[in-house]
Amino acid sequence: MKKNKHKLLTAGILFTAAAGVIHIVNHAIFTTATLKDLLKSSANNYYDWRFGKVYYKKKGHGSPLLLIHDLTVYSSTYEWNKVIDKLAENHTVYALELLGCGRSEKPKITYTNYLYVQLISDFIKNVIHEKTDIVASSFSSSFSLLACNNEPELFGKLILINPPSLSSLSKAPCKRNKLYKFILELPIFGTLIYNMKTCQSNIQLLLTEQYLFNPFSASAEMIDIYYESSHKGYGNARFLLSSIVGNYTNNNVTHALKNINNSIVIINGENELQKEETLESYLTYNPAIEYFNIPKTKHLPQLENTDNFLEILNICI
Repeated sequence: MKKNKHKLLTAGILFTAAAGVIHIVNHAIFTTATLKDLLKSSANNYYDWRFGKVYYKKKGHGSPLLLIHDLTVYSSTYEWNKVIDKLAENHTVYALELLGCGRSEKPKITYTNYLYVQLISDFIKNVIHEKTDIVASSFSSSFSLLACNNEPELFGKLILINPPSLSSLSKAPCKRNKLYKFILELPIFGTLIYNMKTCQSNIQLLLTEQYLFNPFSASAEMIDIYYESSHKGYGNARFLLSSIVGNYTNNNVTHALKNINNSIVIINGENELQKEETLESYLTYNPAIEYFNIPKTKHLPQLENTDNFLEILNICI
């Protein structure tokens, strides 16, 4: 009995020590990741939403245009840094950082598709105050479609960049997803897993193999900004990742595609995987959708082929 107690005590001490070391390592990672402060912000650039403060940029004069980045823990308004100034010559441009991303607050909640639907609609009502054209990147296309379907009077044209496949949006949380979500949300060990997932080498791999047609265009600054964005908030971004992994950010948009009368344009990177199948499925539900391919680009055509991207936007809006 005494031996068992001694073993349990030793195990408890070792576990506590290990947890303490991991906590220190986690804190050091978050501190060093944000040390360069590449994503600076001003106190005036926040929309005080009911679920947390949301960062945005505003530039230019003219008809309103809302830019919404992709939904990942790495995402920020950096996606638009090559096009925002040019767009601001003819539009009042708003570049939004979604809750849980970049400089916006990262509350410890379950992030759902409907949460972002509400954020987009509320932002237009309370900040922009008039009918707005939308340019949404990848997964954020789904929020824009559903928000437009709910309150079409708020929206003008919808430009969707590499929207996600309808089959992926239909995936619902299952027991395995819920387990992954639970593990990621653990205070110390979940944070360690998150830090391993979002390390700089993995970000570089993501950019060079999945996001960019030309892997050499993944600059050191770009990698640093994606890395910093995923580590602002000292680990709270893992709640967004856990929600994405858990499929809580998914929602079927086929009914929205059928119902929407607004003009919809899809812009695909020519080398984006499965773009043909995805486009075909969208056209099945809404044959009026216009579409363009941008050569020598993948997931981020607005960064890789800025001139061609802007030409298409000028045609569309």
